[in-house]
Amino acid sequence: MSPQPALPDKAALLARVKAGRDHWDRAFRPAGVEVAATGEESVWDYPRPPIMARHIGGLDAHIRVMHGDSMVAESKQALIVKETAGAPVPYLPPEDIRSEWLSPNDNLSVCEWKGVAVSHDLTLPNGARIDDAAWTYPDPFDDLAEGYAAIAGWFAFYPAKLACFIADASGHWEHVRPQPGRYYGGWVIDRVKGPIKGTPGSGHW
Repeated sequence: MSPQPALPDKAALLARVKAGRDHWDRAFRPAGVEVAATGEESVWDYPRPPIMARHIGGLDAHIRVMHGDSMVAESKQALIVKETAGAPVPYLPPEDIRSEWLSPNDNLSVCEWKGVAVSHDLTLPNGARIDDAAWTYPDPFDDLAEGYAAIAGWFAFYPAKLACFIADASGHWEHVRPQPGRYYGGWVIDRVKGPIKGTPGSGHW
């Protein structure tokens, strides 16, 4: 794997983003919030700061990430980040991933809760390349009780770029749909109810 790009100073970055953490309306709910039945979850019941969990809709997460016939990842150990209005995002440990196929690039992004994310390109043995297929937090913020350090070096994948699947209660593999909007990497599945941010006009959610 290629060396990762230099990260900004963690303490200085944290000092800058802290001021923006409370600049949103905790009571806001959009029109048309879907009711979550037993075995389902509403993104409007997810908190902010986001939490990490092992399950979605009461089921432990069994996850596969594919490109064509190539298995990029399979895991039953995912930690799933759940944040208000967003589809859940599973983070997978490196031992469950063909991490030798992933290379960090220079595209960095900042989450006010988790810190600096480093984007990764995926190169398959047949030479196929998918830019910005995954991301990781090499050194997450550690100032909150939610414990984001637990996902340090774990990988999340964009379902808009790879075929991502999660098993349901019967063992059927549900093909994940991507969260709306080009920026987000959330995993939309049947047992997660919205509306989910990313559509036009939802930027303030």
